[in-house]
Parts: sequence; C-alpha cells; structure tokens
Amino acid sequence: MAKKQGKSLESTALSTFMKLLRCSESVANDVHRHLGNRGLTVSQYGILEALYHLGPLCQKDLAQKILKTAGNITTVICNLEKRGLVARNRVSDDRRFYSVALTEEGENLIKDLVPVHQHHIIERMSELTLEEQEHLGILLKKLSLGNTGTLITPSRRQGEKE
Repeated sequence: MAKKQGKSLESTALSTFMKLLRCSESVANDVHRHLGNRGLTVSQYGILEALYHLGPLCQKDLAQKILKTAGNITTVICNLEKRGLVARNRVSDDRRFYSVALTEEGENLIKDLVPVHQHHIIERMSELTLEEQEHLGILLKKLSLGNTGTLITPSRRQGEKE
C-alpha cells in the first residue's frame, strides 16, 4: 500500500471525502436556515429561483436545474402550487408537458428572498479569503469533472506508472 506522508492514499481519500460531506452539510444548513422561516424547503427555493431567473420551464427542465428527480419535483411543485406560488399550464403543442411559472405572489416572495439568500451565502463563504474561495472553486470543479467512469485502482493512481 502506497504511503503519503505517513498516511495511506486510501485513508486520506476517505478522510477528505468525509470532511467534504460534513462541510457541505454544515454550510448548506447555515445558508438555508432562513428558508424555514418562510416555510420553504431548499428544493422549493431552488424551483422559485430557477423560475425567477429563467422564466417558465417544464418540470423535466426544473428537475435538471435543481438536481432532483422528476418524481421528487412533482411533489415539490404540487406543494408550491397549493401555496399559490407557482402555476402549471399544459404546453399547447405537447399536452404531455406542463409549463411551470411563478404567480405574482411567488415572484414577490422570491424577489425578496434572493438578496437575503445571497447575503447568507456571501457571509458564510467569508470564512475563506477571496484567494481561498477561488482555489476551492478550482479544486471542486476538478473533483466534479473527474468522473471519467474509469476506476482508479491502487495500481493505476494518477501520476504513477503501471
């Protein structure tokens, strides 16, 4: 087993992964806490924000935008519709699809929430310097794009010769 400064690559990877998960959960919980005060879930906010910035979308596109399954998105939209925040309309050229749009009440709510939400994100991220944020962004992008479908086995680590 290869060693890296006294730790194995495997234990470092597992430890780093757990730190990433804990950090992600902690930051997300802090940033999203204020949404509960408005009776919104993170998914509901995501839908409202997507519609606010992009205009009416079909449910499939909304699911992709907020990284949720089509089944989950239907429930979230139903709950938003019950609150009068969104309206679903059949797409005239394809009756299988619904277009989801903000209502006036939904638009007023999200218009008020976007700057507050952005403030919470900026405040939480201020734990890092601008340079640290930029570096973290580069690392996270590298990690997220690294899924090539090729399993990296202990004998085929990056930078090692076979």
